[in-house]
Amino acid sequence: MTPHSVPAPSPADLAPLLQLATDIALECGELLRTAGPPRAVEQKSSTVDLVTELDRRVERHIVERLRATRPDDGLLGEEGATRDGTSGVRWLIDPIDGTTNFVYGYPGFAISIGAEVDGTPVLGVVHDVLLRETFSAIQGGGATLNAMPIRVNALADLSTALVGTGFSYGAQTREAQARALRHVLPAVRDIRRRGAASLDLCWVACGRLDAYFEGDIGGAWDIGAGSVVLREAGGLITSLDGGPPAPPALLLATNPALYETFRALLERAHAD
Repeated sequence: MTPHSVPAPSPADLAPLLQLATDIALECGELLRTAGPPRAVEQKSSTVDLVTELDRRVERHIVERLRATRPDDGLLGEEGATRDGTSGVRWLIDPIDGTTNFVYGYPGFAISIGAEVDGTPVLGVVHDVLLRETFSAIQGGGATLNAMPIRVNALADLSTALVGTGFSYGAQTREAQARALRHVLPAVRDIRRRGAASLDLCWVACGRLDAYFEGDIGGAWDIGAGSVVLREAGGLITSLDGGPPAPPALLLATNPALYETFRALLERAHAD
């Protein structure tokens, strides 16, 4: 065991952390619902990649709450919060997943707070701000939506699968993604695009989508919480090569019955 490692946590060990993350996510959801439209919108990696003062304000609130309660934990946030810890726990924070949706007032943005222990995601909370839906999960404890258990669909026929996806902020990457989509769309029931990876993963987890794929995702904060919810709901999430999901590599998420045929379709689509 390395100096910074800890034993694999049990659901009982993780329950207080899950409650903390849930409380913070709900606080941030209320903050966004009462803050009004964002007053300052800036560009990040491209003209279509946006950040607002509220992204930063929410991240500060999350960090302050976590540090006050768990000062020895590490942190990784989309808007720059980075801290090495000594406890073996690191929090993965996306203060507003779906910022473009938020800026436009378009439904589909969430607070995403995940935690990993020695690099393994073990806990996730994703709070859909406008729908007031809270997805949560801890390793070994199952997944819930507003405290009710959820499971992935059992669908095995790819041709009837409703599939979610997302697109890069980079124009050249988008062009390649559009070419791949030409192969995927005729092979499935239909395609949906929400604009928030954390919610896409949770919607696969609760059966609103049968599968999801996306490449060029920004970082671990985008999928840290949603991946735990999906796995605890009986789903699978990997990179296209079958290994662990590692943004920005293309990832896919679905139920076990669809996984192999869906991955084969994506391999053909991205070989074009």
